[in-house]
Amino acid sequence: MCGITGFIDFKKSTSKDTLIAMRESLIHRGPDDSGEYLAETQIAAVGFGFRRLSIIDLSPLGHQPMTNEVTGDVVMLNGEIYNYKELRKDLEALGHVFKSNSDTEVVLKSYQQYGTKCVDGFIGMFAIALHDKKNNRIVFFRDRAGVKPFYWYMQDDLFLFGSELKAFHRHPGFKKEIDTDALSLYFQHGYISAPYCIFKNAHKLMPGHLMKVDLVSKNITIEKYWDVTDEYNRPKLDIGYSEAVDTTERLLSSAFQYRMVADVPVGVFLSGGYDSSCVTALLQKNSAQKIKTYTIGFHEKEYNEADHAKKVAEHLGTDHHEYFCTIKDAVELVPQLADIYDEPFGDTSGIPTTLVSRIARQHVTVALSADGGDEIFAGYPRHKRFMNYWKKFSIVPSGIDSLIAAGLKMIHNKNKPASAADRLEKLFLVLQKKDPVKAFEIIHSCYTEGEAQKLINHETQHLPSVFDDNDLYASSNDVLARIIAVEYKTYMVDDILQKVDRATMSASLEGREPFLDQRVIEFVSKLPSHYKYRDGVGKIMLRDIVHRYIPKEIMDRPKMGFGVPVEKWLKNELKDFFEDTFTQNSSSGVFDILNRTEVENLKKEYLSGRLEYFERLWFVFFFMAWYKRWMS
Repeated sequence: MCGITGFIDFKKSTSKDTLIAMRESLIHRGPDDSGEYLAETQIAAVGFGFRRLSIIDLSPLGHQPMTNEVTGDVVMLNGEIYNYKELRKDLEALGHVFKSNSDTEVVLKSYQQYGTKCVDGFIGMFAIALHDKKNNRIVFFRDRAGVKPFYWYMQDDLFLFGSELKAFHRHPGFKKEIDTDALSLYFQHGYISAPYCIFKNAHKLMPGHLMKVDLVSKNITIEKYWDVTDEYNRPKLDIGYSEAVDTTERLLSSAFQYRMVADVPVGVFLSGGYDSSCVTALLQKNSAQKIKTYTIGFHEKEYNEADHAKKVAEHLGTDHHEYFCTIKDAVELVPQLADIYDEPFGDTSGIPTTLVSRIARQHVTVALSADGGDEIFAGYPRHKRFMNYWKKFSIVPSGIDSLIAAGLKMIHNKNKPASAADRLEKLFLVLQKKDPVKAFEIIHSCYTEGEAQKLINHETQHLPSVFDDNDLYASSNDVLARIIAVEYKTYMVDDILQKVDRATMSASLEGREPFLDQRVIEFVSKLPSHYKYRDGVGKIMLRDIVHRYIPKEIMDRPKMGFGVPVEKWLKNELKDFFEDTFTQNSSSGVFDILNRTEVENLKKEYLSGRLEYFERLWFVFFFMAWYKRWMS
């Protein structure tokens, strides 16, 4: 795990000092080593900057940027290629010679042998930058699930890239202009979906995509090499439930074991829920050593999972560590969030995720998280709620739904303040769209697109996203299959994985996602939906696998979100920070973007105890804290 950044400057005006400044802004991602690479072509200057967190091959031979002594190609790898040993054997059989024991050199030799097709053989999480000398181009790859982030920016003959946006701020050519269309997405979802970004002319490379920048023509081409939609569109497998469960367990065991490959200590985040318990159980089953597990607890009972995690750890016999979050921890961390999450980000579970990362880092350098289980096996409570909603919507006769939507539109109060959720608008939008994927987005958005517009002073345009792609799914995919496929490409990537990446990396901890091995989703996506969700119960297969190792009575409990009582903290221990964020921003220019009246109404409703959904205030509050940190 590392931090990568760099530039392609067609004006050849970027200095080495600027490159180093960009690189050092990512020191938290890689405190163990650093490197840089500078080259000049006929029409461009190229710079690569690297910060290393040493995980595989701790020797100087693992230093990056790394050069292929045969082709002259130069590469940087953020992440891990878990199957690098198998790939290396195949390459050695083809005559390739290796100097190091690193997965980075395997990437170099694989590219030499297969070109951009090399990525098809990688099992891992990665963002890769490679200077292809022969073809006079820079090639970038992002892993299939989007575990590793990759931002890029192009304006005025300057191309920038990096693991985090904060590196861009160190380049004098970066123009930090807010994209209000993307800001609308943030208010709707609490994150900005790839390929969009909070800044104009900045983008995220989509998961499962590669990008080529031609150093002669300046052309940028983006190609898809993998898409979970394609996996769901493949013919469904005709196998029995027992065989499906057994095969899934074998795939999960393999994926989990791959994520233990490291030359440093490895641990597991354990909440006591089915996903993290599955990871822990299958790893402990195959390990002679006690797996190190880590849990964070809260003194507020409704947020505390520590007791559940402890029961699971005791049953499995892990080396368990728990830490209880205090108000002091939160008071110290919340003001740091806008720096850690350098793009507006509304998920408050970033707070406990960051805290547990800091605790784990005291013992290990790598921690396995269990994200992706809900998206793969249909485990979120909102999946059940939506299936119930859609069943009701679908029985409305054709034609009647349009009449109802038109009637709702007529009585809808367009002047209703954004501080109150507009259920009428959501209802007529759902009836108007008649599309389960779009309906899912509308129902589970914090603000509707219309409400987000009320918060923003500038007129915004709709940005097409994965939620608009329902027509790409084959008829063999039922409503649930479409919903969880979309979740895999939206909420999981831009909320969950972004949260875990920034939280772990802020503590110089490598976070690994064992459920996101492509072999798992490629198999499970082809199984019938009733193997995953039935009679209002999700994650059926995963539950049955876990019950082989942990008694049902230990596991059965209501699902808890990884939340924190920040709603209470802002009124008490964090009240000064809360007030300062609003007061100091009054003269910062933020109200050139935000509607002051709507923002003040939100604050007033919250402080008076009348705000129905705290999330609506938090999204605005975090944007203001972010604006203060990055736009001042």
